[in-house]
Amino acid sequence: MSNYKGTREAFSQALIDLAQEDDRFVFVSADSLKAMRATAFAEKFPDRYIEVGIAEQNAVAVAAGLASCGLIPYVGTYGGFITMRACEQLRTFVAYPGLHVNFIGINGGVFGGEREGVTHQFFEDLGIVRSIPGITVVAPADAHQVYQAVKAISKIDGPVYLRAGSGREHVVYDQETPFELGKIRVLGKYGNHAALFANGFILYRAIEAAKRLNEQGIQVTLVDVHTLKPIDVEGITAILHDCGAAVTVEDHNIIGGLGDAISKVSTEHCPVRIERVGLQDIFPSSGPAEEVADYYGMSVNHIVDAVKKVLQRK
Repeated sequence: MSNYKGTREAFSQALIDLAQEDDRFVFVSADSLKAMRATAFAEKFPDRYIEVGIAEQNAVAVAAGLASCGLIPYVGTYGGFITMRACEQLRTFVAYPGLHVNFIGINGGVFGGEREGVTHQFFEDLGIVRSIPGITVVAPADAHQVYQAVKAISKIDGPVYLRAGSGREHVVYDQETPFELGKIRVLGKYGNHAALFANGFILYRAIEAAKRLNEQGIQVTLVDVHTLKPIDVEGITAILHDCGAAVTVEDHNIIGGLGDAISKVSTEHCPVRIERVGLQDIFPSSGPAEEVADYYGMSVNHIVDAVKKVLQRK
């Protein structure tokens, strides 16, 4: 395994490593080779690099054809272009027949739109794909986890959407930490005053919030929910039973993402009070990623306050 600077480079390296072991792996680009940092893949495997140009719907259709012939395609481009522009093709030609196509959506969340604004800053993508039957949905926290996740999803049957980033992701995991699909990971158990669920590139803020809360005498159980679908109902329910209250943290609209997923598990298996930190059903402005996240209520202090609020309601 090589070193990589961000989640896009991690994707490219993982795909190269897979392709060196198995000639079924191919990359489908919608004029996104450079955006995906996949130039090295194209140079090493020119016969397994398929360029369709700025035509995301066609990219999905081409990938469906490849998968139907026994190949394992990865389609990589901006997350919104996959989940919005090509949503019908993703649903009807990949998910409906249950084909194994791996979609890598970059620029997820407000951490993705600093240079390009709202058209390339996607905070609805996870909600869209969660609503389509049969799609596995994962949101790794950093480059190391993206590398592991890209390899993990190569082994499952059916379509997958993996959310990658823009290069601003904080590293929170060791390079060799495995990625176990469908299972939560408890990152810290200070106590059981409340559960703190997070995923994706904002996880580092939840880690810092848990430390600050502990210093203030509030002990939480911190959990990475990197697989949104299928979600770990058993693991989440056990933590809800133990803690009796929860806060969710996501760089996504609170509608359709992690907050909704945890709330559903709670409603059906263990009703508790829940506060949701994320975009409050609004279109955010673009700008420096850290400042934008702070402005829209996703700072470490906002997370700390949400835990204190849910404890008052507990």
